[in-house]
Amino acid sequence: MLIWLILIVVPMLFGLYAQMRVMSAYNRNVQIPSRGRITGREAAAAVMQSAGIHDVEIVQVPGQLTDHYDPIHKRLALSEHNYFGTSLAALGVAAHEAGHAIQHKVGYSMMTVRQTLAPATQIASGAAQLLIIIGIVLGAKAAGGIFLTLGAVALGIICLFQLVTLPVEFDATARAKAQLVNLGIVDRDEMPGVNETLDAAALTYVAAFVASLGSLLHILMILMSGRSRD
Repeated sequence: MLIWLILIVVPMLFGLYAQMRVMSAYNRNVQIPSRGRITGREAAAAVMQSAGIHDVEIVQVPGQLTDHYDPIHKRLALSEHNYFGTSLAALGVAAHEAGHAIQHKVGYSMMTVRQTLAPATQIASGAAQLLIIIGIVLGAKAAGGIFLTLGAVALGIICLFQLVTLPVEFDATARAKAQLVNLGIVDRDEMPGVNETLDAAALTYVAAFVASLGSLLHILMILMSGRSRD
């Protein structure tokens, strides 16, 4: 019971805390306009242009915090509040996504690894829970053990992807913070609002990795327990 709490419940609570923190930080700083009144779209364009990137399309997408960079189609997507907004939160998020575009341009190694893992991770994400459920229903022995082993492999792929994601996100955040100040988009005394937003967002990636690692360890313990009974 204690192990289950440590490996499953604690990471789940950590994930909920991370989500609450990022929403709180974003909702607070999206209300604070930057002095320069530059929009998120303009900030992303400026950051990319400073890095010599002129072939990435900046588009608006629906939703909140649905912002992302698509390296395959060279498209930087910003949600409405961040595309048109001039808030500290909008500028931070937009510059962060532009940081991913810079990583793509310079061939940042960990981003390349993440892109390589992405197809397998998509398959693993769709299969992991089903394999684990079947394995648990059948039991850790015989056929159930095979399904649990396959589920553990899928979780391992997901865990590796999320581990690689951490330096990618941290690096993009560092690039964003530096460029916002260097380009004069945000004054240095405005950076606490940007920092709070981006640091809270980074915590969600840490929480996702911790949760996947906890699930993987839990399944491995079930497998080892089943084999010890044999």
